[in-house]
Amino acid sequence: IEDAVAGHLSDIHTSAFVAACAGGRLNEEEIFYLTKAMVDTGERLTWGKDLVVDKHCVGGLPGNRTTPIVVAIAAAYGLTIPKTSSRSITSPAGTADTMEVLAPVELSLEQIRKVVEKENGCVVWGGAVSLSPADDVLIRVERTLNVDSEGQLVASVLSKKLAAGSTHVVIDIPVGPTAKVRDAAMGIRLQHLLRHVGQMSGLTIKVALTEGFEPIGRGIGPALEARDVVQVLQNHKDAPTDLREHALTLAANVLEFSPQVEKGKGLTIAEEILKNGKAWSKFQAICEAQGGMREIPQSCCRHDHLATKTGKVLQIDTRRIALLAKLAGAPQFKAAGIDLHVKLHDVVEKGQPLFTVHSQSPGELNYALSYLHESNEFIRLEEME
Repeated sequence: IEDAVAGHLSDIHTSAFVAACAGGRLNEEEIFYLTKAMVDTGERLTWGKDLVVDKHCVGGLPGNRTTPIVVAIAAAYGLTIPKTSSRSITSPAGTADTMEVLAPVELSLEQIRKVVEKENGCVVWGGAVSLSPADDVLIRVERTLNVDSEGQLVASVLSKKLAAGSTHVVIDIPVGPTAKVRDAAMGIRLQHLLRHVGQMSGLTIKVALTEGFEPIGRGIGPALEARDVVQVLQNHKDAPTDLREHALTLAANVLEFSPQVEKGKGLTIAEEILKNGKAWSKFQAICEAQGGMREIPQSCCRHDHLATKTGKVLQIDTRRIALLAKLAGAPQFKAAGIDLHVKLHDVVEKGQPLFTVHSQSPGELNYALSYLHESNEFIRLEEME
């Protein structure tokens, strides 16, 4: 890890290491020492507090952009939540990509400290500072190989939490047939590894195994996800209900780390903070502290994909939808991506838009549409008379 961070290894050497660790080959002890090495080769924030909370999602579910909402609620309550996030690895957007639509995320360690001391929380890109710098070296290779090693995933998550000075972490693991974690057995194994290696590392970990059968929210891509986040925080009538409910559930788990919050009472408190506008006010304050809130950009090229028959939505292939968003230009172009108009079990009419593809140029739009037209159904319908 020291050699990787120092640049002594070629891409071939690093990719050999990444490949060798893939396929569940790392045991718990190896994951612990990998985590420790990733922390030790970078900077480490300290806050002088017994309770510093965090929230993380292992990814693999498009649009599941709960982090900015959870940070706003926890910080508004008064908890310290220094959230360092990743950019996309294999998805159309990482939390840092989405947050960057709304505010600067490339802050120095001193700037991060000032934001958190002023507003209790932040949402920044961890790659801009030397907090577990090996993670970005490995992620760059994983992105190219389109590989996500189980052991390195655990080390990546825990090393970033430790480096940010967190003590208590809620981790979201979406499980579904086309999500990153395909089945309950893999989810339970990840849950065990995160808890056990986290405990070995001095962290208190709560793991939430959640449903990953369809994207969360409507937008897939940085700007479209940012729009959904803002709508939830503003209690907008068009805010996606599933994103709101999922974020509140995770926020409740974070709040219940506090000795002042009784077990089972976190959800009520989180709902009140969201409803009364305190979460939105806190989020705006965090954005201003990070360098100023930005307008959400809009795409210039769009295409509506229409239902070819009347029917009920049986399946949404999250992997293909995510790939389509990437081919449309996400996350490199913030406004690119997919806007979903249906959810599982919805009844749609023939000719009704199922989703809209957003791109920043006609060429990229055509590139995405060629994949759309050549592939099988992204959204499977059960035909109705």
